[in-house]
Amino acid sequence: MSTSRTSPGHLPGKLHGNLHGRLHGRRRDARGLRVLITGASGTFGRAISARLVGLGAHVVGLDLAPRADDPVEVLACDITDDAAVPDAVAAAVAKLGGLDLLINNAGIGGPAPAELPPGAEVRRQLDINLLGAWRVTAACVDALVQSRGRVVMLSSRMAVMQLPLAAAYGASKRALVAYADALRLEIGTHVTVTCVYPSAVRSPIHDSTADAGLSLEGMSSYEPLEGVVDAVLRAALGRRARRDVATTRRGAVELFLARHLPSVTDRIIARTLSGRVRSGAFDGAELAAGVVARHARKP
Repeated sequence: MSTSRTSPGHLPGKLHGNLHGRLHGRRRDARGLRVLITGASGTFGRAISARLVGLGAHVVGLDLAPRADDPVEVLACDITDDAAVPDAVAAAVAKLGGLDLLINNAGIGGPAPAELPPGAEVRRQLDINLLGAWRVTAACVDALVQSRGRVVMLSSRMAVMQLPLAAAYGASKRALVAYADALRLEIGTHVTVTCVYPSAVRSPIHDSTADAGLSLEGMSSYEPLEGVVDAVLRAALGRRARRDVATTRRGAVELFLARHLPSVTDRIIARTLSGRVRSGAFDGAELAAGVVARHARKP
C-alpha cells in the first residue's frame, strides 16, 4: 500500500485511528487518542484520566456521580441502566469524534461471605463490576471495530486468588475476565482486549467492608496507586497488546501461582485467615460469625 502524502490534519476520519499508532520506543504515542473511561470520578478513574490527558489523549468519562473537579469531562451515567448506557456512550463517542480506547474501570466492593445467600449487595456488585462493563463494551463495539481499537478491563488479583468474606467481588472480577476472553475471541480480529490485575490500593472501595467489621487488613498487601496507573498505560499504549497485565512483580508471581499451583495459594490464604480470626480481627462482626465459630471448634 502506498504511503499517503496527506498531512495529518487533513486525514479522512476513518484513518484517524492510525494517527496514534505511531510508535515511540516501547509505547504508542497517546496524542490524539480518543478514550472513554468508566468510573472516571473515582480514585483510579481520576488518576488514569489525568495521566492520559497529560500525554495528549482526548478523554471523556462516565460516572454515576461526576465531580466538579474531575480532570476530564465526565458524563453522568448509571451503568446498571440498560437504556441509559447506549445513549451515554453515543454522546461520549460523539464528543470524541470516534473511539480508540475503552477502559472499563468502574467497580465497587463490599462484604459478601460465600456461605450466606446472595442479597442486594451481591447483586449490586455483579451488576456494576460485570454487567456494567458488559453494557458499556457492547455499546462501544462498533466504534472500536472501526478504529481497530483496544479495550482494557480493570480486573483484580481476586479474579484468580479469592479472599474470604468478599465472594461477590471476586466472583464478579473472575467473571469479568471470562467475559474479556469471550470478547477477545469474537472481536479480536479488529480489537485487542487486555485485563489488568491490581491488588489492594487504599481507596473508598474498602470502606463498606471495613464498616461491616470485615477489614482485610493483613490479608492483602497494599500497592501504590501510581503502579496501577502505570500498568493501565502499559496495557493501553504498549506496542503489542498483552492479554494479561499484573501491576507489580509480586502480583505477577501471585497470578502465576494461582493459575498453576492453586492448592498452594489456597493454603497460604487459609493460614492467613486463621491467623486473623485468632487475633480477634473479626470479633463482633455478624457476617463473619460462622467463620469465627468454625475456627473456634477446630482441633
